[in-house]
Amino acid sequence: MKKIIITTLLSVSLLAVTACNNDTANSGNINSGPEPVQPVFKNVSVHDPSIILADNKYYVFGSHLASAKSDDLMSWTQLSSGVVDGNVLIPNVKEELKEALTWGKTDTLWAPDVIQLADGKYYMYYNACKGDSPLSALGIAVSDQIEGPYKNKGIFLKSGMVGVGDDGETYDATQKPNVVDPDVFFDKEGRLWMVYGSYSGGIFIMELDTSTGFPLPDQGYGKKLLGANHARIEAPYMLYSPETDYYYLFLSYGGLAADGGYNIRVARSKTPDGPFEDSEGQDMIDSQGTAGVLFDDPAYAPYGVKLMGNFEFLNNDDELPVSGEGYVSPGHNSAFYDEETGKYYLIFHTRFPNRGEKHEVRVHQMFMNADGWPVVAPHRYGGETIDKYTKEQIAGEYKYVNHNKEITADIVQSELIQLTKSGKIKGAVKGKWKLIDDHTAELTIGGSTYKGVFLKEWNEATASNVMTFTAVSNEGISIWGSHVSPSE
Repeated sequence: MKKIIITTLLSVSLLAVTACNNDTANSGNINSGPEPVQPVFKNVSVHDPSIILADNKYYVFGSHLASAKSDDLMSWTQLSSGVVDGNVLIPNVKEELKEALTWGKTDTLWAPDVIQLADGKYYMYYNACKGDSPLSALGIAVSDQIEGPYKNKGIFLKSGMVGVGDDGETYDATQKPNVVDPDVFFDKEGRLWMVYGSYSGGIFIMELDTSTGFPLPDQGYGKKLLGANHARIEAPYMLYSPETDYYYLFLSYGGLAADGGYNIRVARSKTPDGPFEDSEGQDMIDSQGTAGVLFDDPAYAPYGVKLMGNFEFLNNDDELPVSGEGYVSPGHNSAFYDEETGKYYLIFHTRFPNRGEKHEVRVHQMFMNADGWPVVAPHRYGGETIDKYTKEQIAGEYKYVNHNKEITADIVQSELIQLTKSGKIKGAVKGKWKLIDDHTAELTIGGSTYKGVFLKEWNEATASNVMTFTAVSNEGISIWGSHVSPSE
């Protein structure tokens, strides 16, 4: 009954289009393979999207009681939005969740999570928070159907109180959790867990009863995994990979607004309750703020493998005269692994360059690199499947992005590099590259080795299929490349 262990064949709606081929060595076009195809995308706004597969459809549930569904992870339909009476998920939400809203002194709900338990019912872990303090309540609502209606079963955690907290100790916001952002998951042994937390005292995990969904007794707030002293770390999400036998803990660092520098990171452990480490072997329990300093980003920016931050692929003069492709403050992701297809997916919300606070759901394919770390495809998922490639297909001019390790509102803009047939990297950065086996990538730049994959995928900004690469270094820095694609 795991949330995403049930698998399905993707139903992909594709529309054929024509593109020009150019067989020159450094054109950036792919010299063989099928005609480019254009995925059909339909966008929705669900902040903090948490994914579940149910009834052969993909559902995302997010903040403000928003939800959407899709058959193929590309074309989405909005189902609900707004903590208002009449919302299809909880039609009488103001009364149904009155206790939580009153405790949190708020009129809205934050990032929920939905999971199906052994009784076949769907359990929504909702949470209400004041926002400018950790005054929060977290509870469960249950429904027979994935699309609701959900009925409240009660609150089981509170935070932000003056005096004694839910663990029997004096509540200290610098060390105790803000009880929001839950992710509930089964481990490989069938035990049920909830990882949660945002800013305040850090990210915590506790074990739940597989029958009721409520916590097992005598855990208090559970076990701390990382964070403290109001570190800007939130949105934990756990993914187990049977391929690597690791539990991957995804996190969002920074602030969620367009100027907040939100970015997605990951750490891993052999057990669901840690300890978690990053690619440098650093214990994530040390990823925390500085006592007496609010939001001391430089203190924890060195921790975790950074998968994605602000970036923009700039179209050059040889490409279509349209704006490029990029994200601002991508974050609060969920993820899943499809056992039938072997594909990994990263699902998140993001804002965009020059578009203010408008946000939409995006899905990117992920892969495990040679060292067992996730790498994220540079372009949104368009139905692609990784294949066998040649050095001739890969060689060419690329738009290159280095995501670095900073927490910053700055947008990394792409620079031009070339991957030569002889294995050299020229242009904005210099080094060497090689193709290992069918699609495994290894690039050496500035003394660091980046491991990942080459992947042919659809680029919306150029309306063409392009070769890409995605790779991560031992320092936990991700780099992306997207082939320059001549216009028709």
